[in-house]
Amino acid sequence: MPREFKVISGMGKDDQQTYKVVLPEEKLRHFRNVTGSVLQDALDTWADIWNEFQGSVTHGVLVSPEIKEGFKPQCGWPEFLEKIWLLRQNLDYVKRLCEGKD
Repeated sequence: MPREFKVISGMGKDDQQTYKVVLPEEKLRHFRNVTGSVLQDALDTWADIWNEFQGSVTHGVLVSPEIKEGFKPQCGWPEFLEKIWLLRQNLDYVKRLCEGKD
């Protein structure tokens, strides 16, 4: 049995909390807004990571010869790895959200 989704609208008369039952259409709109926001963050993070390869990778597929010495991100390894981790976190959150495991 699905749980009732309630939004606390603040304090009502006599300092009692009032609740509003949210319609399925509102839940769907909220779900789409949250999902869209997290996915946009993931895409922005991916773009940051992809930009690190510019100059080392041509046309998105060929690795330039000077990369033989090894890849070194312009932003530095700690920040680069943080971006990779952030991308994973965003994708994992959206997956759990879509599966109803939030």
